[in-house]
Amino acid sequence: MERRTDLALEARELAGDEVQGVDFSRRKDAGMEISKLKVKTRSASMELKKDIGTYITIELPALTDNFLATDDRVSVIGREIRRLLPVNGLVLVCGLGNSDITPDALGVKSASGILATRHITGELARSTGLDALRPVAVLSAGVTGKTGIETFEHIESIVKKVRPTAVICIDALASRRISRLGCTVQLSDSGISPGSGVRNHRKKISLETVGVPVIAVGVPTVVDAVTMVLDLLDVEDEKTSADLKNALSPDNRSLVVTPKEIDLLIDRASRLISLSLNYALQENVDISLIEALI
Repeated sequence: MERRTDLALEARELAGDEVQGVDFSRRKDAGMEISKLKVKTRSASMELKKDIGTYITIELPALTDNFLATDDRVSVIGREIRRLLPVNGLVLVCGLGNSDITPDALGVKSASGILATRHITGELARSTGLDALRPVAVLSAGVTGKTGIETFEHIESIVKKVRPTAVICIDALASRRISRLGCTVQLSDSGISPGSGVRNHRKKISLETVGVPVIAVGVPTVVDAVTMVLDLLDVEDEKTSADLKNALSPDNRSLVVTPKEIDLLIDRASRLISLSLNYALQENVDISLIEALI
C-alpha cells in the first residue's frame, strides 16, 4: 500500500536506491545534510511519483528546539534557493495555504515576512539607497474554500499582468515520518500542487501551466495517519495494510497527525523560510537591512 509523502527523498527511500533515470548526491554544509535528487526520465517520475525536476532536501536541527534569526540555516537555504532562480528579473512569491488552520499556515505566514520591492523604483529607490534591490512581488492566494477562486487562477492572472521571470510557491508538506516534521526543508523546480499535503490536490502550478519557472519551497508539518502506522508497525502485507487503512480512515475520511507544538513550529519555520528567501532574492543587500525594512 502506498505510503503518503511529499518529500522526494522519502519517495526514493520507498522505491529503493536502484531506480533508473535518477541522479542522487548528498553533502554537508554548516552541519546540515543536503540531498539533491534529480528525476530525469518519465519512467523514474512514475516510479517515484514525483515530476521530472530537481529536488533539494535540507535536514537541519529541529526548529522547535532552537532558532536564531540569522544563523547558518538562513544562508545555506538561501544559497540553495538562489541556484534555482533566474539571475535577474522580477520574482513573484506566493504563500499558499489556510491561515486559519495552523499546520497549513506556513505559506501565508512566510509570505508576510517577504520584502516586497516591485514598487520601489526610480527616484524613490535612488534617494532611499535601495536601488540595489531586486524587484519582488508578494501574494497570499488563500484557499478555494474561502475565496471561491483556485490558487492556480490567482497566480496565472497575476503572472500575465506583472510578467515575473519566476514564481516561488511556499506551502506546508506531508512527510512519512514524524522525525522529519519541522526539521526538513524541501526545494524543487518542478512546480507544486496546492493541497497535496492533505490529499486535496488542486490544479498544478508549474512552468507548463503558468509559463514561467516555478520554485516550490516547503516544510513538512503533518504525517498521514495510515502512513505513520504502516511505517511504525513495518507492515508489508496487503490485507493487513487494507485493514489498518479501513480502521484509521473509515468511509475514506483522511486523518493526519501533527506535533502538539505546531504553533511554535509554524512560527519558526515561516520565519526561517522568509529570511532565507529574502537572502536569496536580495543578493546585493545585507540581511540585517532587509530585516529592518520588513
